[in-house]
Amino acid sequence: MNRRRDMLSNFRSKTNQMASTLSMSNFANRDSLLGPKIKPVDAVSRTSDLVNQGIVGLQRQVMREQDEGLEKLEETVTSTKHIALAANEELDLQTRLIDTLDYQVEATSSRLQVHFHYGIPQDAFPVTYVTLMFSI
Repeated sequence: MNRRRDMLSNFRSKTNQMASTLSMSNFANRDSLLGPKIKPVDAVSRTSDLVNQGIVGLQRQVMREQDEGLEKLEETVTSTKHIALAANEELDLQTRLIDTLDYQVEATSSRLQVHFHYGIPQDAFPVTYVTLMFSI
């Protein structure tokens, strides 16, 4: 019984830990993902000395920089998606395990209540009930 309580408290602490990790403000990670926030240079000052060809070249450079930023963002989103899918699979597994455990505890509890209700002495319990009760 103590083992079950320990497992339950362990599950609760892990759940709380995961919830706090997910709910924490991740603004500090923004710079590591997207790079430091750079104050944009005024477009007029960047293009004042350029002719048409220079402006087109500058536009292409800006587009390349934006594409690189978008590629980094795509990698981050894809990685986050894979982590979320793995977490979802783990949660589904844990839910199934807990449901199975709950079913087994309920079944054992019902059997014990029937035995106690009819006054069957404890030493008359089949070994399988006791084993089932303590093996979970």
